[in-house]
Amino acid sequence: MRRTVRASEVPPGSVIGVGEYAVGNNGEYFAVGRKCRHLRADLAGGSIDPDGCLVCPWHGAKYDVKTGRMVRGPQGIFAKIPKLDSAVKLLTRAFPLDRGYVRQVGDDLTIE
Repeated sequence: MRRTVRASEVPPGSVIGVGEYAVGNNGEYFAVGRKCRHLRADLAGGSIDPDGCLVCPWHGAKYDVKTGRMVRGPQGIFAKIPKLDSAVKLLTRAFPLDRGYVRQVGDDLTIE
């Protein structure tokens, strides 16, 4: 399904929800599936770190928005569970976040 949002609604360093996607601006616009692979937190409430990765708002898992793969597993108490980080990252190799295509025309971003 095609969705449109204003680019001005996604200033640099921000993430918003647009349908089933978390749409962000890390210097480039991106769209990835909204549900974290860990406990399905809404990634539209996440943040963008200095590396341009999307960080889950619940437990700090970190995603490469170009591939949809988790590059750092859940943090906090979850970081202390042996092999959880590796297991969740392995899951996202097989099942990365869906990625949408973002096209900009003027101030309109179309997400497909």
